[in-house]
Amino acid sequence: MQSFEYASPTTVEQAVALLGSTWGQVELLAGGSDLLALMKDQIVTPKRLVNLKEIKELSGIQYSSSAGLRLGALVTIDQLAEHAQVRQRYPMLHYVATEVASPQIRNVGTIGGNLCQHPRCWYFRAGFGILAKDEKGEPLVPDGDNRYHAILGNEGPAYYVHPSTLAPVLIALMAKFKVYGPKGSRQVEAAQFFVTPKSEGERGNVLQPNEIITEVTLPPPGAVKSAAYEVRHREVFDWPLAMAAVALTLDGKRVKAARVVLGHVAPVPWPSPEAEAALVGKTISEEVAAEAGNAAVAKAKPLSQNGYKVQLARVAVKRAILQAAG
Repeated sequence: MQSFEYASPTTVEQAVALLGSTWGQVELLAGGSDLLALMKDQIVTPKRLVNLKEIKELSGIQYSSSAGLRLGALVTIDQLAEHAQVRQRYPMLHYVATEVASPQIRNVGTIGGNLCQHPRCWYFRAGFGILAKDEKGEPLVPDGDNRYHAILGNEGPAYYVHPSTLAPVLIALMAKFKVYGPKGSRQVEAAQFFVTPKSEGERGNVLQPNEIITEVTLPPPGAVKSAAYEVRHREVFDWPLAMAAVALTLDGKRVKAARVVLGHVAPVPWPSPEAEAALVGKTISEEVAAEAGNAAVAKAKPLSQNGYKVQLARVAVKRAILQAAG
C-alpha cells in the first residue's frame, strides 16, 4: 500500500475542504469494506484519505408520515435492515438491505458507500481501469470473458454492471440524494444520479471530486405496492446476476402508475419505461407480468457469453411485479 495523508474531519464543511479537484487524489473512508482492499491492491492510490465517521450529521434514520424517510449517508446497511419503520413502511428496501453481501459487510458498509462503490468488474479489479482497455486502448470486454457484464446500455465504452443493489430500489421509490460541495448543498433525484462514464477519468455518478452524499430521502410510501426480486448463483455472500425493483400504484385492480428498474444488467441502474408502459391501465396477471418482463429486455444486446442474463432479467421483472401486486 502506498503512503497517504489521513484526515478525520468532524463537519461536512471540513470534509469538503479536504477534497481535491480531480478524481483519484483523495478517497472518502466510510465503512471501508471495499476501499481498503482496493488500496492494498493499488487499484486506487489516493494521496489523502478523508475519514467521514466522525461527522455526526451524516448518521441517523428519521421517519415521519408527512416527510417520509431520511437516511444519513453513514447509516450502515445493517441499521437500515433492522430499523422498524423501514421494515414496516418500505418493505422492498428492507428486503434488499437484508440481502446485501454478508452480515459482516452489512455491519460496516454504509448507504453512501454502497451507492458510490467501484465496479466489481474483474478487469477493473485487475488494474485495467473502469473502461477495461488494454495498453493499445482497445476494449477487453467484448472479446474477453464477459459472463457477468452488461446486456443493456453496453454499446461502450463501459461494459460493467452497476454493483449497487440498493440503487434500483431507491430509484423505484423515487428517492432523492442530498449532495454537499464547496457551493453548498444540492438535491439530485436518484434516477439522475447514476451515469455511464465516457472516459477513464470519470466515475459512474454525477458527483464532482469535491462533493459528497450527505443523506438519502424517500417520500412517504402512501399506497404504493413494491417488491424486488433477485437472481443469484447462491444465497450467501454474492452479487445478483440480475434483479428488478417494482413499485405499483393501483386504481382498484388496475395499474395507475408503475416504476420498473433493473439492476446488475447495465453500467447504471436501468429504468424500463417499456415495462412500465406494458403495465399501466392493466390488471396484473401472469400474462401481463410476463409481457412486461419481455418488454424490459426487448432492447437487450447480450455479449458473447452473457446471453443467459436476458432470461434472468425477464424472469426477475415478472416475479417482482407479481410479488408487488400481491
